[in-house]
Amino acid sequence: MLLYMDRQTLPNVATRVTTEFQLKEVQYGNVEMWFGYAFAVGAFLWGCVADRWSVRWLYPALVLAWSAMGFLTGLVQDYEQLLLCRTLLGFFEAGHWPCALKTTQRLLARDERTLGNSVLQSGASLGAIITPLVMTFMVAGRTEPGAWRKPFLIIGVIGVFWVLAWFLLLKEKDFSESPLPRTLSPHGDRGEPAAGTPRILAADANFFAVFADRRFWALVIVVATINVCWQIVRAWLTKFLIQGKGYPEAEALWFNSLYYIATDIGCLAAGATTLWLVKRGWEVHRSRTTVFGVCALLTTLTALASTLPRGWALLGVLLVVAAASLGLFPCYYSFSQELSTKHQGKVTGILGTVAWATSSPCQKLFGWLADETKSFNEGIALAGLAPLLGYAALILLWREPKRTGPPNP
Repeated sequence: MLLYMDRQTLPNVATRVTTEFQLKEVQYGNVEMWFGYAFAVGAFLWGCVADRWSVRWLYPALVLAWSAMGFLTGLVQDYEQLLLCRTLLGFFEAGHWPCALKTTQRLLARDERTLGNSVLQSGASLGAIITPLVMTFMVAGRTEPGAWRKPFLIIGVIGVFWVLAWFLLLKEKDFSESPLPRTLSPHGDRGEPAAGTPRILAADANFFAVFADRRFWALVIVVATINVCWQIVRAWLTKFLIQGKGYPEAEALWFNSLYYIATDIGCLAAGATTLWLVKRGWEVHRSRTTVFGVCALLTTLTALASTLPRGWALLGVLLVVAAASLGLFPCYYSFSQELSTKHQGKVTGILGTVAWATSSPCQKLFGWLADETKSFNEGIALAGLAPLLGYAALILLWREPKRTGPPNP
């Protein structure tokens, strides 16, 4: 939640900031691009650190660091300072996913993880839901220069309270490493690994073995494509509605909250549907892949949204895209947790680097395209098509490892 509150504060007031600092669309795209590049560098760095240092201490340190950058964004006086704060925000926020996925990997059994990761990812939607409401309360209707600054300061302080709760709720023993993912027995306890559990220890013995695994390269394509879709819409939705479709600022902010309510529903539905299919006899990977494919198909509706005029049809299509675009992520996280236990942080970090290294230049390209065409439609339409390439990569490249023991009943 905090990750997205600090991240989404700027996109929600992007029109105000670009007007006050007299920025072109390509300059705003540049800010988002460098945020992403810093995230790419930080993802690999913090992924390596998360495998060596205690996540119980690393995670709160990173939350405090990115909260400070969010706070300082509210004090910037020019484009260069804005660029610096957002770049450092991306660098420190990159540590979230290695730390978070190591936590869910340790705490949850394999068949529980997609739903568990849905709950985790739903925090992003919650933050994105709350932020426009905060902006509406503090900013909408105010015309004086700098009216956009106060939310950055308030949201930046909240991270301190999360750190206190973290240390109260989790202890060092909660992060102890298990040799294999555990599964729930019919009696509800975690005993020996279930028969048919995928063998993932080859990459645990030697991290570089992961690069010989076709599944890793499938996920390289998956993470690049789903992030292009998600990050483009995340960064440009408010501008698309206000400048592209003619919505008043207050209406666009309210719809932003509704949009992320839909992403939350889609995220939780993806996890719940996967678990429902497993309980009805579907193999775990087949269940995840099916849910992923449906979501990838629905994100292509951005092409329809780009052609629709202002009205309920446009908003309805965008809500479907919202649900689908975040529903992709818990499936992806669960795929990534199949590759390694010992090196989960590095695997997450490398894939995070790929995600941001590919999606970040698309932000500047989007801004350039908007300046050239005087429209946001073309970029929005193209962004939603990307996840289909990720689905194709899963179908063509993913091969489940040989299993030991009798098949699952």
